Amino acid sequence: MSETITERLAAMGIDLPEAAPPAASYAPYMRAGDMLYISGQLPIVDGKVAFIGHLGRQVDVETGKRAAAACAINILSQISAALDGDLERIVTLIKIQGFVASAPDFTKHHLVVNGASELLAEVLGERGQHARAAVGMAALPLNAAVEIDAVVEIR
Repeated sequence: MSETITERLAAMGIDLPEAAPPAASYAPYMRAGDMLYISGQLPIVDGKVAFIGHLGRQVDVETGKRAAAACAINILSQISAALDGDLERIVTLIKIQGFVASAPDFTKHHLVVNGASELLAEVLGERGQHARAAVGMAALPLNAAVEIDAVVEIR
């Protein structure tokens, strides 16, 4: 892939929203040397949580994947804010952790978090390959269906 991250986002029809402020007492991101830690991002679209409820109850897997993709877009927005808009400073996406609000018998967390993994891989190209975790939770803030955080190596 020779195009820039910004060009790939445009080709995918994605306009990064303004990075959301934290919903509680924490920083939206922290930098330590060449590592950038992005706090958990909810599936906020147009200023509100767009995907609420539990997977295996009110939310199906395909909708959960869309929620995870929304979280990934918000991760990119936070990275952009941290890097003054220069996404080309991303060296590699090290890891994401996906938290899925789910019914006790729901077992497809990995498929839900694929929504974020696939979007990030498409946007970042080779820099988007990452380790990850996908876990079920009894509940998430603001009744969000998914929350995802990230660790990124930057230059």
